[in-house]
Amino acid sequence: MSMNKALTGIVVAALYKFVKLQDFAAMRVPLLERCDELGITGTLLLAAEGINGTIAGSRSSIDQILEYLHRDPRLADLEHKESSAEKPPFYRMKVKLKKEIVTMGVPGINPAELVGQYVKPQDWNALISDPDVLLIDTRNDYEVKVGTFKGALDPHIATFREFPEYVRNNIDPANKPRIAMFCTGGIRCEKASAYMLEQGFSEVYHLQGGILKYLENVPEEESLWQGECFVFDQRVAVGQGLAPGHYELCYACSRPITMDEKKSPRYQAGVSCPSCFDTLTQEKRAAAMERQKQVTLSAQRKETHIGRRKKRI
Repeated sequence: MSMNKALTGIVVAALYKFVKLQDFAAMRVPLLERCDELGITGTLLLAAEGINGTIAGSRSSIDQILEYLHRDPRLADLEHKESSAEKPPFYRMKVKLKKEIVTMGVPGINPAELVGQYVKPQDWNALISDPDVLLIDTRNDYEVKVGTFKGALDPHIATFREFPEYVRNNIDPANKPRIAMFCTGGIRCEKASAYMLEQGFSEVYHLQGGILKYLENVPEEESLWQGECFVFDQRVAVGQGLAPGHYELCYACSRPITMDEKKSPRYQAGVSCPSCFDTLTQEKRAAAMERQKQVTLSAQRKETHIGRRKKRI
């Protein structure tokens, strides 16, 4: 468990666990009420296969909600990763019921019963430096754009649902490749490893704790990470040591944008960026302009506009 008492200000906690939660629907309201009582914001997903999400709050609030979760014997060993934020990274608190805590869309994949071999951050460099290891980034294309590991294979997928098709079309288990996979916090590559084993791959590894744990624990001079790591909150990206990154978010398509992209004639704050400019209909553009108008008015009134949507993984 990561619990850095030295963190000040807003503590951001990312957590997940694959575990049978048959009563997950009944857990929703009490969990949401407790988070609201503590002033916690973020999103938690509940499903029959477990829990997943990222939340933010004061040091005391995060400690108390983790204690609340740990009281459930099924979540007693729930681990989490922490970082800090200078301002609230979420607008409100949501607890959602889902079919899957990370959506792959393949029935029967259960990391609680079958999963690849975990590799600790301090052992990751040695593994991925082996030329016989096929290193796969299991994240979406817009995340890979922000940063990835040196030599990693980019599947060019728009959502995690596309990952199984990519594997079927591009990687043959008969060749017996050694597979190493990674993702932001560990949940997607954990489920991906279960899928790969189901497909007949015999040697499958994944980065324990994900990129976030690697950036937190591996010194910059030893790091094989290139760029920044996209995160699904208002920080947009983090760098070495989980320091805030340099990307902003296009609130029209929820994709990360650089300062250079903001100079493009296709960029209009809250309306479009180079990635989504050609996809917007006149109706969508008009709606985005109206939404941005409300955001601007809210800012002038020193209020928080919470209508901005987030991209799902």
